[in-house]
Amino acid sequence: MGRKLDPTNKVKRGPGKKARKQQGAETELAKFLTDEETGPKRLSSRGRKRAAKRIQKSAEVTEKQPKKGFTDENSKWLKPAKRKRKVDEPENEDDSNEHWEEEDEEEEEEQELLQKKKDQGKKNEEEEEDDDDEEMVDDYGTVDDRDEEAAEEGEEEDSDGEDLLPIERAAKKDKKLKEALDLESDEDDDEEEDDEEEQKSDAEMDEDDTIQTNTDEGERFRLPGAEESEMEGVTPLDLKSIHQRIKDNIDVLCNFSTKREPGKDRTEYISLLKKDLCTYYSYNSFLMEKFMDLFPLSELVDFLEANEIHRPVTIRTNTLKTRRRDLAQALINRGVNLDPLGKWSKVGLVIYDSSVPIGATPEYLAGQYMLQGASSFLPVMALSPQEGELVLDMSSAPGGKTTYIAQLMRNTGVIVANDANADRLKSVVGNIHRLGVTNTVVSNYDGRQFPKVMGGFDRVLLDAPCSGTGVIAKDPAVKTSKDEADIRRSAHLQKELILAAIDSVNAESSTGGYLVYCTCSITVEENECVVDYALKKRNVKLVPTGLDFGTEGFTRFRERKFHPSLKLSRRFYPHSHNMDGFFVAKLKKFSNVIPTAAAGKGNRASNK
Repeated sequence: MGRKLDPTNKVKRGPGKKARKQQGAETELAKFLTDEETGPKRLSSRGRKRAAKRIQKSAEVTEKQPKKGFTDENSKWLKPAKRKRKVDEPENEDDSNEHWEEEDEEEEEEQELLQKKKDQGKKNEEEEEDDDDEEMVDDYGTVDDRDEEAAEEGEEEDSDGEDLLPIERAAKKDKKLKEALDLESDEDDDEEEDDEEEQKSDAEMDEDDTIQTNTDEGERFRLPGAEESEMEGVTPLDLKSIHQRIKDNIDVLCNFSTKREPGKDRTEYISLLKKDLCTYYSYNSFLMEKFMDLFPLSELVDFLEANEIHRPVTIRTNTLKTRRRDLAQALINRGVNLDPLGKWSKVGLVIYDSSVPIGATPEYLAGQYMLQGASSFLPVMALSPQEGELVLDMSSAPGGKTTYIAQLMRNTGVIVANDANADRLKSVVGNIHRLGVTNTVVSNYDGRQFPKVMGGFDRVLLDAPCSGTGVIAKDPAVKTSKDEADIRRSAHLQKELILAAIDSVNAESSTGGYLVYCTCSITVEENECVVDYALKKRNVKLVPTGLDFGTEGFTRFRERKFHPSLKLSRRFYPHSHNMDGFFVAKLKKFSNVIPTAAAGKGNRASNK
């Protein structure tokens, strides 16, 4: 083999691509070819050693060369030979171009081969630097090396017995060497591929075993041990693993007899589930326990997830000033995407998105609609006020229900809008004026003392203050701010208010005598317990609310047992009805007489 080309001293090898079609390219080639008639040059000692090594390597390569013929063994490296032009053939422009193209391709192959030799470290760079001054180097080694190689390889001629050009002879020799190297590399690649396939198959088998193991473990949920519980308190929380554990735990609890861990009690699974739910959804343990008692486990997660999503924005058409169809068309023209709220409401619209602020449109300022939650429609629909009646809204702020009552009454009769908070009454007054309500009187009294101020109402609406467990999506602070004392305090106030509301109703009313009690809470203590208390203390009874949807109220809850008529009340949940959690109960007063015994017991209960 020849010397390796020094990359720092690039020797010009011939015309470039631009000169291929120039005339006289063949004559320019002769300038770069070494004259073979100059005679042999005496080699140095190192040159003779290198010549001996080249002869020895060429013999080894000849032995390693594969047999002629196309077989399966050499199919990967065998390539069709390129056409070469004989020396005696007449040269034309096309032939000369082909010659240059083949020469360029051979030069590229030669560069790749030189790079491989450099990577393999087969040549000593120090020897090359010492002998650079002694011998001339071209692309294929020294001049004398080429002469010797030409003499040694005299048998490598074309089929016609004619000698090849030196450049062709050198290219042919390099090609043979490259093929031999490719053969070795192919063999090594085959061995590596076999090893990789074996390793891959082993890895796949291990992976299959791992998957099978995970599947087996996933079939049976196991409670974490004491050490794992301690580690969870120290290490950062992994919400994904906690969420997965919640689902697995609920699955075990729903199929406890078949999937429970031997020796484990149901209370252990319940306590772990409550802990994980409090961690994942950021509730305090008291409120989470209330929800776990209220909902089945399969429904609990849906409720908690619904509390993380805001309810749709809804508006109520003010039929005192416009119709729903006209309002919807006007808002659509302003770039509002909306739909009717549902078949149960003839005035509601749900807003999906809007290109303008929905609370600042000309239609809003003109009082054509009111921003109001869908759940706030329900108590007014249950109250069903009639024209010309005397109606009390005991807790009226911010005025959505009051204006809806006036709308249903068509501005006839009288509405007393009362609220204990004077600051909140400002919004009531503003909405009354904006919506064009003219039959409403605004008052500021404590609802518990209102029967002393005024009575004899045909209908009373009591939207009692509550803990807000049904509107967690609006106020996430409820998750951690409420405790047992708050629930008891709210329930006590609600019992006092419902008794005052009943006392304000006129049982002898020809058209009314009804009370609607509602809260935005879903706890039993603030809803069924309060209504059941009113049934015992006053001459009232529950009647159907007139609402076609909703969940029936509880008649039995844990250790408590309520009046059977409480199934006429209605509960609404975020995950079931896509509205805020709400409770609605409608009572009919059939006597204005207050039972004295009940009053005495009620006083004792209030003193407690």
